[in-house]
Amino acid sequence: MIITRTPLRISLFGGGTDFPDFYRMHQGAVLSFTIDKYIDIALKDRFDRDIVVQWGGGFQRVSEVDKVQHELVREAMKMTGIKEGVEIHTLADIPAEGTGLGSSSSVTVGILNVLYAYKGEQVPAQTLAEQACQIEIEILGKPIGVQDQYIAAYGGLRFLEFNSDGRVRVEALEIGENKHHLSNNFLLFFTGKTRKSSKILAEQKGNIASKVFVLKKMAKQAKKTRKLILQGHFNEIGLMLDKGWQLKKKMASGISNPEIDEMYKRAKRAGALGGKITGAGGGGFLLLYVPPNKQDNVRDALRDFREFSFYLERDGSKVIFNIRR
Repeated sequence: MIITRTPLRISLFGGGTDFPDFYRMHQGAVLSFTIDKYIDIALKDRFDRDIVVQWGGGFQRVSEVDKVQHELVREAMKMTGIKEGVEIHTLADIPAEGTGLGSSSSVTVGILNVLYAYKGEQVPAQTLAEQACQIEIEILGKPIGVQDQYIAAYGGLRFLEFNSDGRVRVEALEIGENKHHLSNNFLLFFTGKTRKSSKILAEQKGNIASKVFVLKKMAKQAKKTRKLILQGHFNEIGLMLDKGWQLKKKMASGISNPEIDEMYKRAKRAGALGGKITGAGGGGFLLLYVPPNKQDNVRDALRDFREFSFYLERDGSKVIFNIRR
């Protein structure tokens, strides 16, 4: 039995600038961090040579890898050269789709990691991220960027730069004990809705050419906030989040809706400095930056919504259990 644990993430700034259609022409930048909520992937040998896959939405037993319905498992098995005789289970701390916390890419990275561990290979985070991008974007044609795969593989509080030659620079932001102070200023609330992100992301991808000016502003925000975090100017982050949310809503029609707008207004009136919907938008989680002395007011204003507590997670995808027969 081998188990990998891969964290979910919250992207603060620069989302959308990680689309190859943008950063191949203009440098992209994202500021993101992983949280202590995870996708666990468990793999065990089978006595027979069948492939068994169990996930939140189904169960399947097949004799050939090409018949595996779970497309991320199927393509990861093909990429790592494992064709038979395994049983794979996915377990998630949250619904595995539509929450805006990067769960799909965490699944891809975690599956690759567990398959390599099964082969007795330890691969670097860079390889896991690159191959997850290859599976999701190049092979499966998903209309997504590349930030989620990198933050899931590396973990921690990271500044990511996406260059025109395709290289991704990953910088760990080391802020010591200030990490707890930063984490304690965030509140996360579930909007009550999950959504298929593909439609919103496809529209956003299609709008890149006409929204270059907006995306450049979003990349600059990520770079500026990197400096603010390193300098410990945390309250300014909340104000930047508010500006970033206004920019993000310009990228596609379904990013916000009247219910989310009302939720955000209530939070701002109660003392939140800023916030945003995590991920593509349209549902999932509302992240808010709230000074500690205003947090009870915000909780009361959003008492109809479930709060989701979290802390920053320093590690990326890792093997947490490995006993081979």
